[in-house]
Amino acid sequence: MSTPSPGDGEAVPIRVALVDDQQLVRGGFKMLVNSQPDLTVVAEAGDGAEAVRILGQVSADVVLMDVRMPGLNGIEATERILERSGRGDGETPVKVVVLTTFDLDEYALSAIRAGASGFLLKDAPPEELLEAIRTVYRGDAVIAPSTTRRLLDHVAPMLREPTPEVSRHAASVETLTPREREVFTLIAGGLSNPEIAAKLFLSEATVKTHVGHILAKLGARDRVQAVVIAYETGIVAP
Repeated sequence: MSTPSPGDGEAVPIRVALVDDQQLVRGGFKMLVNSQPDLTVVAEAGDGAEAVRILGQVSADVVLMDVRMPGLNGIEATERILERSGRGDGETPVKVVVLTTFDLDEYALSAIRAGASGFLLKDAPPEELLEAIRTVYRGDAVIAPSTTRRLLDHVAPMLREPTPEVSRHAASVETLTPREREVFTLIAGGLSNPEIAAKLFLSEATVKTHVGHILAKLGARDRVQAVVIAYETGIVAP
């Protein structure tokens, strides 16, 4: 599917699902999202269990997921939705953006480790929320890199605790070529593909190829997952 562009009447809009236990919050997000020609709300859910059920029936590209909900919370719902997403049905795997009212909330970290593509504060400016949906749909940048970096810096000691997963990630990092490791370090620093290309005097197409190889070798769903691995393995220090 080609990336929809604002004002392109022939492009397929990015399909958005809203998951929040507060109906007023969902209503506000729905009005905002549906005001954009390249975005459309295709599903709503009031808790994690309902989200898992609905997203088993309705295809979405991006899910805006509240973290704190009664019953099945946003972290568990994210795990279940992503576990099932994109399994041999020709669909592009859904991306999850976690929404929280708490800055530096360890719940957000847990959701990112569960596979979410980033997080935003609920009081973020509307344009930031809309751009986050487009950004994560494209998969080519970290959401709110400054906020994500603050979160990761804050919980770096937790990330570095020795676990089988961290050991596995460290082994994967060792398989990177010197150039891939260089690009990986810049990704971890929050740089976009154009910024990496300019810094390393490479074409954007070459950088994109390197990024694809890096994500594949690390088993990372997207750049946010790669940044978490960089923190876990000491490539980035807070």
